[in-house]
Amino acid sequence: MTLSVAQIDRETDQLVGEWLPLSEVGVRLGLSSGRAKQLLKDKKLLGVRRGGPEPEVPAVFIAGDDVLKGLPGTLTVLADAGYDDVESLRWLFTPDDSLPGAPVEAIRAGRHTEVKRRAQALAF
Repeated sequence: MTLSVAQIDRETDQLVGEWLPLSEVGVRLGLSSGRAKQLLKDKKLLGVRRGGPEPEVPAVFIAGDDVLKGLPGTLTVLADAGYDDVESLRWLFTPDDSLPGAPVEAIRAGRHTEVKRRAQALAF
């Protein structure tokens, strides 16, 4: 299986903050490395290259032993709006005064429906 993973720019990297290697994501979710890679391929998670040997995922995307609730649907909406992986990360982690905070913080707070609604508006 070939996995295409974007290289991240410094500004987006700094917006995200804490990252986890894909192997650590697999451990936290109780998945094999193949299943963890499948989450990236299926766009249930986003991973990028940061110079290491494997893709890395924003740590905030993992909530306990599961993917952050509401994230996969939001990622789908962003992809449908034409956003690539790096643009999606930038959007998710850029503070928005009207939320308030970054969209990923609103998702963590259980307001994923509002975030998805905003992401859908990007397509128009």
